[in-house]
Amino acid sequence: MQNKDISTIVQCTSVVALALLPVTALAQDGAQLDSGDTAWLLTSTALVLFMTIPGLSLFYAGLVRTKNVLSVLMQCFAITCVVSIVWLVYGYSLAFGDGGGANAWIGGLDKVFHAGVDRAAMSGTIPETVFSMFQMTFAIITPALIVGGFAERMKFSSMLWFSVLWLTLVYAPVCHWVWGGGWLSEMGLLDFAGGTVVHINAGVAALVAAIVMGNRKGFPGTHMSPHNLTITVTGAAMLWVGWFGFNAGSAVAANGDAGMAMLVTHIGAAAGSLAWMFSEWLKHGKPSVLGIVTGMVAGLGTITPASGFVGPGGALIIGIAAGIVCFWATHTVKRVLHIDDSLDVFPVHGVGGITGTLLTAIFVGTLGGAGLAGGVSMGQQLGIQIVGVVATIVWCAVVSFILFKVLDATIGLRVSDEEETEGLDIVLHEERGYNL
Repeated sequence: MQNKDISTIVQCTSVVALALLPVTALAQDGAQLDSGDTAWLLTSTALVLFMTIPGLSLFYAGLVRTKNVLSVLMQCFAITCVVSIVWLVYGYSLAFGDGGGANAWIGGLDKVFHAGVDRAAMSGTIPETVFSMFQMTFAIITPALIVGGFAERMKFSSMLWFSVLWLTLVYAPVCHWVWGGGWLSEMGLLDFAGGTVVHINAGVAALVAAIVMGNRKGFPGTHMSPHNLTITVTGAAMLWVGWFGFNAGSAVAANGDAGMAMLVTHIGAAAGSLAWMFSEWLKHGKPSVLGIVTGMVAGLGTITPASGFVGPGGALIIGIAAGIVCFWATHTVKRVLHIDDSLDVFPVHGVGGITGTLLTAIFVGTLGGAGLAGGVSMGQQLGIQIVGVVATIVWCAVVSFILFKVLDATIGLRVSDEEETEGLDIVLHEERGYNL
């Protein structure tokens, strides 16, 4: 074949490819799909789901006693399933729908059963199916975090009912306020990946659960050691890796914001781990494995709201603050107040989320941060962050309290003393975690 013929074929092929490109790249309403953004969000979605199962599941399972290990795994797995269905039916619509008009408090019902969310539907530069699935993984992990507040004593049926009702009445509204175009978004609240929506929400709900349900039998007099720290460390490592999807994925694009979010997430985790480790070392004389992995989770939770806004210097300070503040918060809740938040959800996630949300205002404009919005001072931004924190705490606390009380009065929240002594694995599931 002559060179001229080859050149002609190449030119024709190029023309055909260019002619087809708009057909594959453009979707409804002229929105243009970006394959790089889409690929990153698909990856991030898998990473965030990986945080819940197996990451959080194993992290929690190792922290409880042997007789309750399966109950925690079951709760996390069941929450993943039930929240996924609720999100499909109406959760996504309440969080991100608008019913054809702006709504400051809750989304509409225009996307019930994902109406209109088809192959051609776009959310920015990615398919709306991918955006919905990504947000679904956030909706899954938030009630799963609450499990740590009532571990080893709540009925499985009550846990399922609470998770569905809480997602509907607490998570979806707050998500809409912050990320769905609601009133906190309009006010200018900075919450890149879930300081308010995920961590404060989960932490406050867990604290309310612990107070309403009361302490486990023997707490605080009886030492309740984690039954398998090897499992806990394995789950913690999975959480660390999955958190890159959690924070960097929240850029909803493969860009510089995602890259910075990933970097500062890692710095926050490392600094939080070391700060907790040294705090514990100074107080108790020895650093513990449980301490360093808990400090990691505290660092990750605290950097989450700031992750897309601050630079590495700010992340370092936020991580150090997380390790120290959350360490002492844990000590205060359990040793001073004697509240049995079984797996330290409020002092780690709640206090961490509050700390990170407030420090975002400080470091967004300093040490390499993204910069404050035009005309907004650091003091004004801090005021907005305080409003967001207080609103989330109040709404979550009040509604969670009502839900727990209603469930307790109807189907009961807690297993009996005898069942708690025997362990939830046998009592609720007729299985054992270990048959040795």
